[in-house]
Amino acid sequence: MDEEPKDIIVLGAIKNGIRKFDKIQKMTNIEPEELNSILEKLEERGFIKVEEKKGWLGKKIEINATEEGSREVDERVHELQAKWNQMSQIYKTGDKEKLKQKLDENKSFLPMMMFFGVMDIMMFSMMFSMIGMAMTDYVPAESIPESMGEGMDGTGSDAGMDDGGFDIDIGF
Repeated sequence: MDEEPKDIIVLGAIKNGIRKFDKIQKMTNIEPEELNSILEKLEERGFIKVEEKKGWLGKKIEINATEEGSREVDERVHELQAKWNQMSQIYKTGDKEKLKQKLDENKSFLPMMMFFGVMDIMMFSMMFSMIGMAMTDYVPAESIPESMGEGMDGTGSDAGMDDGGFDIDIGF
């Protein structure tokens, strides 16, 4: 998988308020060495600004998206939405070959679409069911949202899905 989608995922996490290295690493599932490299590239390109702040326990490093970085994320998310819309339209026509071709063309963008919430996960699952493949043939398992559960691999199983119940916290 090419590195650029990971760059945009990291930039998107920062733009959405994740400002500390360990939290970015946890949210994106990117190894610390690779994440450090990505952050250096983003800083060189002027997409992020790294600030050292003094706190109670010593210095803290905070990472913020620049105006240019925020614009880049917005443009990429808009492009992803357009790609997703094309795939959705093909799926609705029922053309399996064309859908498989479009999924192949956009394979490197699928994890980014999931990260930014651009795609409809249920429709995405049904697309794979239609072409007779598993989601994990296209997307690394660690990129598939946990809310999908273990069974949502394109087989139509809903194992692990939320039952839609209410969780009420009354504050005691």
